[in-house]
Amino acid sequence: MRILAIETSCDETALALLEASGGLRAPKFKVIKNLVSSQIEVHRPWGGVVPNLAKREHIKNLPIVFNQISEFQKSKIKIDLLAVTVGPGLEPALWTGVEFAKELKKNIFPKVPLIGANHLEGHLYSFLLAKKTEFPKTKIFPAIALIVSGGHTILLRMDSLIKWKKLGETRDDAVGEAFDKAARILGLPYPGGPEIQKLAANGNPEAVAFPRPMIYDNSPTGKYEFSFSGLKTSVLYYLRDNPKADKANVAASFQKAAVDVLISKTARAVREFKAKSVMLSGGVAANAYLRDRLREASDKMGVNFLVPPMDFNTDNAVMIAAAAYIQNLRKKKYAIRAQGNLNL
Repeated sequence: MRILAIETSCDETALALLEASGGLRAPKFKVIKNLVSSQIEVHRPWGGVVPNLAKREHIKNLPIVFNQISEFQKSKIKIDLLAVTVGPGLEPALWTGVEFAKELKKNIFPKVPLIGANHLEGHLYSFLLAKKTEFPKTKIFPAIALIVSGGHTILLRMDSLIKWKKLGETRDDAVGEAFDKAARILGLPYPGGPEIQKLAANGNPEAVAFPRPMIYDNSPTGKYEFSFSGLKTSVLYYLRDNPKADKANVAASFQKAAVDVLISKTARAVREFKAKSVMLSGGVAANAYLRDRLREASDKMGVNFLVPPMDFNTDNAVMIAAAAYIQNLRKKKYAIRAQGNLNL
């Protein structure tokens, strides 16, 4: 099956052309073309994503990126499925992708089914895009999946590709949001996550004893929940009280505190549910410190560590195509409209 996917949930205008096969037992994907038009420079002066600016850029970039795929094909694109992200995300941004997909359906692909895809399912399935993903699935499941991004921090138990249960999520700031806010407090440019990682590489992660929110909470309602708002506030107060503090040490200590919580909760779930694998995905999965430490923790527990290639951690349309393929096999449908608060 050949899939054309569109992703505009936030500040990346992305289209991808993918070949999918193998069904639910052993899905395989071949990326024909993957294009991402970044808006970082547009939003950087504002210190974060401005929804209406994102909408404007998507409207401008979508036809350009689609034409680049068309030129690559050198003829009319032949596809079996057209997919577009319908949520979660910024609704003004989501609407641009939805409306563009509808126009493609009407004017170019009238006989091709159009389906709405869940951005979070895209992250969840992005581990399948790694070339060395181990199948059969009995060697992978049950698995504990950690999705970490600017808008979400979610821990799941996965019993198969199509059966999962949410164990917990953040009660306030997502971990990616906390990274961005801590970076802003430190005077670093947007996007903050990569800047924190870069600065932290030269710092001492033990220099500042920042809190690890909810890390010891073993209550039924809290043991798999997260909270990062207080950690971000601790950075603010520490710098207020220590204006001459080494910012590299602050960044390294903040990063370690956040990652300690993520690893502790994930490891707890692995032990409780006797998981065979840990899956890491989402924009924050691009953080090398998190990847390395979670891989080390997985090795110590004797479980598989599955993570997408770097290109498929941040927002992209390849993962949307993968999610759409599995969704189509399940005959699962999402309404073709922007759903900013869509969840798993």
